[in-house]
Amino acid sequence: MPSIPTRTRLATVSALTALGALASLGTASAADPALNGEWAPFTRCPVDAPAMLNADGFEKTPQCVVSTSASGTIKLGKTTVTTGRTNLQMGVVQNADGTSSVVAPASGALKAEPATVPGGLLGLMCPSDIFVITGICESLENSSLNKITATMESVGAPYAFDQTAGVLTDMPIVALPVRIHLENPLLGDNCYIGTAANPIVLRPENRNFPEFGMTFFQGDGTEDPAGEMSRINLTGATQNDSAFAVPGATGCGLNVGLINAAVNAKTGLPSAAGNNSVTLNDTRTHLTGLNAPGTVVPDAGKVLAENWHSAVE
Repeated sequence: MPSIPTRTRLATVSALTALGALASLGTASAADPALNGEWAPFTRCPVDAPAMLNADGFEKTPQCVVSTSASGTIKLGKTTVTTGRTNLQMGVVQNADGTSSVVAPASGALKAEPATVPGGLLGLMCPSDIFVITGICESLENSSLNKITATMESVGAPYAFDQTAGVLTDMPIVALPVRIHLENPLLGDNCYIGTAANPIVLRPENRNFPEFGMTFFQGDGTEDPAGEMSRINLTGATQNDSAFAVPGATGCGLNVGLINAAVNAKTGLPSAAGNNSVTLNDTRTHLTGLNAPGTVVPDAGKVLAENWHSAVE
């Protein structure tokens, strides 16, 4: 196969680099608030969302849920990446009939630290039989442009939350629609594995029983055995899901399809259920709400929101 002329190869790399530089210019998101005492983990609970505020405490009871993990791994097709810290937060409205609905924060339920992809862009799409990609691969050797990060992002509200599954094993706790954002100047700003219309749906399960604890506190977060609020703490469980499917990458590199094809071919995407897995180590899950929501009917949601705001430092 003939090699790509140097001028053409450099022009291609330069154009993609410029696109990546422009795409990287964005607006930083506001920092999460610091909360007092027992409220501390619930920095993004959507207490002001209408569904939460309108929960009366009788037919509908509002709660806040947060689950964090300091590290883990995710395998998509033939690629395995070590993940950093993940933070899942959501509101839950428990219905009198035993069902529940999930309310996601406006910024998305899941926040995750970017993870570095082993081998960088060379490892993700090289070597390749695609003519143009071969030239890009040659240009990437020993280049700072090789580094690539992957960040998991929410693409819709979680659903199918099962509070009981959180204290047991081998039962899906919640369904999380996500996508993986692949970032590198040559990939542009719109390179994703999964989309809002075709997401990766994770359903993590405990693989061991978490340690159970419970605390009580005042509305402003101050610990108090006679407080009006309670917090359930489930810690130390490893969570895993190995039953999800993964679609192919889209939007990678000017969205002309060439880099999409190279990424998918090298990583084995799309990948059917059973070939992928995610593991979250040492998860720490907390659930909080009013001890006696029935005593403040029909204002349980409003009282919960007032308590949350009173804890903001």
